[in-house]
Formats: sequence, structure tokens, C-alpha cells
Amino acid sequence: MVGPAAKREAVAHLQAVMGLSERRACSIVGADRKMIRYRSCRPPETELRGRLRDLANERRRFGYRRLFILLRREGEASGINRIYRLYREEGLAVRKRRSRRRAVGTRAPILVQAKPNARWSLDLSMTSSPAADASACSTSSTT
Repeated sequence: MVGPAAKREAVAHLQAVMGLSERRACSIVGADRKMIRYRSCRPPETELRGRLRDLANERRRFGYRRLFILLRREGEASGINRIYRLYREEGLAVRKRRSRRRAVGTRAPILVQAKPNARWSLDLSMTSSPAADASACSTSSTT
């Protein structure tokens, strides 16, 4: 589904490039002429947008609901629907958490003798205590 802004651009393009009338361009695009002529009279709300962007950069893991609460504490009288609309229009989103660090380097392979009828085993013993984390100790042997 294409929004009104894209349809306005398409009609303007058809009028400029192909020299079509507004009526014919609207019928090709499938847009109402009133929608094409409409100009929004909504104020830009630059101060609120700037404050919302600053809070989102300061609190990266906060979504629009928690930012709304912070703005309300600062004395902003806007409702949550307006904050959500501005949050989307500014392209803000909750930042992802960084992944945990992984082990660096290569692991040493277990050496196994390649003989016929060779027997090898791997012993893994696990110990745990209530005061410490579980720890594992492994030993391998070949015969």
C-alpha cells in the first residue's frame, strides 16, 4: 500500500515529465485530487522532537512508553499517541543489546591415535557447590 506522500510525488512526476494534467495524472496513479492538493497545517513541533531524540540517545534501551513518562515528568503535556507518532517519524527504535564476548582463539583438538582396534575414552567430571558456580574438568586418555 502506497501512502499519500508517495502518490503526491508520482502525480508531480507525471505532470513534470509527461506534461499530463492533474486530473489525468491522478486517475493513472489512483489518487483523489483533494488528497494531492492537501497541505498539512500541523505545527512541526521541533522542540519536542529534539527533546525526544536527546532522551532516546541518552537512554538507548527506553522505548516510546518510558520516554513518554520521562517527558511527562519534565512537564510536557503531550499525549502518548503524539509521542508515539513523533517517535516513529524520527525513526527511533530501541537499540539492541550487545552480544556477549565469545572465546578468542582456536581450541586444541583431542589427539587420537589412528590404529586399528585403538581404544580411547573421554572422562568428564562435574562438580558443583552452593557457594560457587559449576565447574567441569575433563581428561582424555588413549590406549
